[in-house]
Amino acid sequence: MGSTAGAALRLAGLHGYAAEFSPYWPGRVACAAAQYYGMAGCGTLAVLEQNEAGIVLLRSFDWNDGLFDVTWSENNEHVLITCSGDGSLQIWDTAKTKGPLQVYKEHTLEAYSVDWSQTRGEQLVVSGSWDQTAKLWDPAVGKSLCTFKGHEGVIYSTIWSPHIPGCFASASGDQTLRIWDVKAPGVKLVIPAHQAEILSCDWCKYDENLLVTGAVDCSLKGWDLRNIRQPVFVLLGHTYAIRRVKFSPFHATLLASCSYDFTVRFWDFSKPNPLLETVEHHTEFTCGLDLSLHNRGQV
Repeated sequence: MGSTAGAALRLAGLHGYAAEFSPYWPGRVACAAAQYYGMAGCGTLAVLEQNEAGIVLLRSFDWNDGLFDVTWSENNEHVLITCSGDGSLQIWDTAKTKGPLQVYKEHTLEAYSVDWSQTRGEQLVVSGSWDQTAKLWDPAVGKSLCTFKGHEGVIYSTIWSPHIPGCFASASGDQTLRIWDVKAPGVKLVIPAHQAEILSCDWCKYDENLLVTGAVDCSLKGWDLRNIRQPVFVLLGHTYAIRRVKFSPFHATLLASCSYDFTVRFWDFSKPNPLLETVEHHTEFTCGLDLSLHNRGQV
């Protein structure tokens, strides 16, 4: 990964929940944040950019409840979607000073996860909520297209497959990872991945059958969808719950995780000693994490 010198920007009174690099602009990041650890107060979408001067705040938008996740549009470089504690999704346009453009309010509890599909030919968004449902959206349509039921606990994470159109994964407090197909009702696959709440999951960018889960048991586990009896790998090292895990866009076996133990860790699951590096830059819960699609070493 090279040296982990970083730039910092403090958003006073806010706690970050998600950070997502723009697929269009190198060095541009969207951050979903909330006051009072998301338990009360308002939320802010902050759009940041790294330049020679460090990290600068390009634009910020406020919402009347905490924002827990953010995703960039895959067909418009200015558009973002956030999700919030009031169960709603908000569409923002960074080219405009005010917003949101649209609000979708269907989830009955906190909307905790939102993701825009990256496969070509579809403009679909999936959201996951504490109401135990995932919902499918077309941003051009004012209401959800479909609701996915089956989880028996809070949904913390919903992530599209980067390979298979219409396929997404969800991770839940019911200790399962589930795979869904938007063209078929009901769950496609249920993986009892941990004996603890699962807070995060991600798809490998180089293998359509490989996913990783991160859980309250402090472990990361890799899953091959063709054989779910045993994990492909187990990565241990975090000392508190793992809040977010992401595969590298550049290396098939590299991933990064962040945790309530304040650390970010980099792993290569193909190596006998998979923990490559532990970064201790933060002084609080580390909730959001992303790896740049443009710059190999930028996290």
